[in-house]
Amino acid sequence: MIKEIKNNDFNAVETAKTAIVDFNATWCGPCRMLAPILEELSEEYSDISFYACDVDENGMLAMKYGIQSIPAVGVFRNGKLVNMSVGFRPKEAMKALIESAK
Repeated sequence: MIKEIKNNDFNAVETAKTAIVDFNATWCGPCRMLAPILEELSEEYSDISFYACDVDENGMLAMKYGIQSIPAVGVFRNGKLVNMSVGFRPKEAMKALIESAK
């Protein structure tokens, strides 16, 4: 399950051992294509926390992590950004990104 980040509240991501954050927007077509893939992966990787962050609602977080294009998927370990993928990627590429976090 993917949890939504609201009001720039990033505490859950910062305290998770491993977290995947999907920086997106409701108007973004590639973001809407990526969302079901990440939902599937969130069910396959129960040991990893998945989050969605709408950049329009959480502009401070988007700025903090240098998000200039969406979708952008960040991999966080112990609260630190360790990898980032920008643009739509198929499921296998997203799986490889997640595996890089282990």
